[in-house]
Amino acid sequence: METLTKQVLEHAAGMPEGAPLVAKELLHLGSRAAVDQALSRLVRRSSLLRAGRGIYVVPVESRYGTRAPSAVKMVEGLANQRGETIVSHGAVAANALGLTTQVPMRAVYLTSGPSRRLKLGAQMVELRHAPIWQLIFPGRAAGEVVRALAWLGPEKASEAIRTLRAKLPPSELNEVASVRARLPTWMAQEISALVSHG
Repeated sequence: METLTKQVLEHAAGMPEGAPLVAKELLHLGSRAAVDQALSRLVRRSSLLRAGRGIYVVPVESRYGTRAPSAVKMVEGLANQRGETIVSHGAVAANALGLTTQVPMRAVYLTSGPSRRLKLGAQMVELRHAPIWQLIFPGRAAGEVVRALAWLGPEKASEAIRTLRAKLPPSELNEVASVRARLPTWMAQEISALVSHG
């Protein structure tokens, strides 16, 4: 058993920071029951952190001690592993685009997968299932615009669009306009106005 535990730890140690470790990836080392036991043993020893049901991460060693991996890196790893689209929440997008000074206190992401909560040390990371239109253009300014507008809502959209017109290059705004058919009517109307004034 100790040999399997050591092999699991060696496998985990070779993964990038925040990469989620799941039992299915380790079945080449032993049976599912044996792998699950090894993972539980490593959690008890604090060699692994249990982020959620069946999801483990390796804590990061630094000169100040041990800490949980970055939420951003874990979310990126989860997206790659599960084939999900995971993007920042609209409040984060609005803040990044300078549309609000509010800084979200909790780590919340939108996902094409199921809603769930993960724990990274003391930090909770919430993944909320979102409609497909809110997940377009992951990692791009055009996608951040859509998510920010969705979070701000119809009442604040036209003011936000005026701000964005001054900040973003026309190519990004045209990219948002190119997907108008997939957006809610109120947002498509605001974006149409944005492009026609451009």
